[in-house]
Amino acid sequence: MTALEPVPRRLLRDRAYDALLEAIVSGELSPGQKLSDAQLAEQLGLSRAPVRQALARLADERLVVSKPQSYTRVAPVVEQEIRDALAVVRALHALAVREAVPRLTETHLTRMRDANDAFVRALDAEDASAAIAADDALHAVPIEVCGNRALAETIGRYTPLLRRLERRRFSGAAARASAARHDALIAACAAGATDEAVELSGEIWGGLELTG
Repeated sequence: MTALEPVPRRLLRDRAYDALLEAIVSGELSPGQKLSDAQLAEQLGLSRAPVRQALARLADERLVVSKPQSYTRVAPVVEQEIRDALAVVRALHALAVREAVPRLTETHLTRMRDANDAFVRALDAEDASAAIAADDALHAVPIEVCGNRALAETIGRYTPLLRRLERRRFSGAAARASAARHDALIAACAAGATDEAVELSGEIWGGLELTG
């Protein structure tokens, strides 16, 4: 299966973005690879406009680099940029958890449990893309509940830069530790143990640290 398949015409810019992001994260489009909007548009079954818009968004997120009238390429993996993004995302997820814990309802906790169940199923199926989606769904609950729009937008801005790290982690045995930490996080949230939940959030995102 390839990420670069024709996509439905609804929300073309977003669909193009999702497909290109998945191709970059999976390595189908490798670091340094030249990108042609015309070729990508043909592969995706789209016009060039939504593809260009998607590439511009990916450039803002530092997953694509371009020089006007010269080239567009998949960005290399720059370790310092990733470390900087991870520090921001980790801190903001901890803040979201701290603000959300007193407000979480049983419905919210059920959503988190369901997301972690989906995460484990994805690991069992060795489906890293589904694991990332389930992980997103779990962590989206505290972000939503805390109600801080600036926090949510900042996490959304920097998370794409971490996708290649997530893909690597969720493709290996270490991902099982994330599932166990998710369970512990949900239990702490259910118990109203804010400090413990914040600490666990930090451990979860700390598991993405670059090695070497």
